[in-house]
Amino acid sequence: MAKVVCVLYDDPVDGYPSNYARDGLPKLDRYPGGQTLPKPKAIDFEPGVLLGSVSGELGLRPFLESAGHSLVVTADKDGPDSTFERELGDAEIVISQPFWPAYLTRERIAKANKLKLAITAGIGSDHVDLQAAMDRGITVAEVTYCNSISVSEHVVMMILALVRNYIPSYQWVIKGGWNIADCVARSYDVEGMQIGTVGAGRIGSAVLRRLRPFDVKLHYTDRHRLPETVEKDLGVTFHSDAASMVGICDVVTINAPLHPETENLFDEAMIARMKRGAYLVNTARGKICNRDAVARALESGQLAGYAGDVWFPQPAPKDHPWRSMPHHGMTPHISGSSLSAQARYAAGTREILECWFEGRPIREDYLIVDGGKLAGAGAHSYSAGDATSGSEEAARFRAKA
Repeated sequence: MAKVVCVLYDDPVDGYPSNYARDGLPKLDRYPGGQTLPKPKAIDFEPGVLLGSVSGELGLRPFLESAGHSLVVTADKDGPDSTFERELGDAEIVISQPFWPAYLTRERIAKANKLKLAITAGIGSDHVDLQAAMDRGITVAEVTYCNSISVSEHVVMMILALVRNYIPSYQWVIKGGWNIADCVARSYDVEGMQIGTVGAGRIGSAVLRRLRPFDVKLHYTDRHRLPETVEKDLGVTFHSDAASMVGICDVVTINAPLHPETENLFDEAMIARMKRGAYLVNTARGKICNRDAVARALESGQLAGYAGDVWFPQPAPKDHPWRSMPHHGMTPHISGSSLSAQARYAAGTREILECWFEGRPIREDYLIVDGGKLAGAGAHSYSAGDATSGSEEAARFRAKA
């Protein structure tokens, strides 16, 4: 029987919810493009409840324990004395979310002698050293498409919040003010702006589709060019790389996976290529942007605003400059963990586990590493290598709490 270690974020500060704002979720059968939603044989949870925190357990405990497997669930993931580190040594399966990632570095993989499967309950497996996983023959899988639309909605919200200066305006209301001039002195219309996405996969394309009705001019760059028919349908212009696109854009949104080719892509030089007063939105991965270059660009006015929900490491230490830099719209990593998305990635995690235990193939769409090489979605989206360097800094989040 297998030992499964599952790393999830903490419960709400007021305790696990006993009721919810809405009853149930809209029923979906397929994603845009036709891919079916996760299809496990059964689920042991009610869609629309909090599954991604420790008490939610992704709804997995009854399923695993009824089959004789053991499940350890923890939020304590960082540092050599963490529960995750202690439990990893004899774990066969590790489950983690991108929002509170259990960083599977080469060093941790070397200690995990029995580890065979690493599942990302969500999208984005850069918190796993993919090269080390390939070298050890560990399978890495994620629930592709489960929260792509969730993230695309979040991107559009953040673009509008930055351009319309929503957050400072809201804060004036909280403070009891009616300071219209202060609110509108940094407020513009999105209409007519040039907006570009770095990455036009499932998330990037969904962002483009949602932005088109705003009467903006759309641009994209991606390692895989979209079919001509799709470009015409979206009214979008292709650019061969980010460097050639960003200079014409009023807004740039990053929707690309993190791997060695995209790490630190938006450094001082790339940001300097952007229009003065452009906006940058990053819900992809924090390490794609240079931490200090972003903060300096906001302070100098090169960037008019930066928003996102991704940081490096995660959780970000209390003194991370993105917490205090001007004109930002940062949140914790929440764009892909809505209650709607949680129902899909919890069901997808169970589908992957069912396949694993029954010796059935895992969906090709879900595979990142298999048989010692990049596979499925991983072969399409990632390059070989490691992007976990520096993740030990996440331990400082609790150290300074």
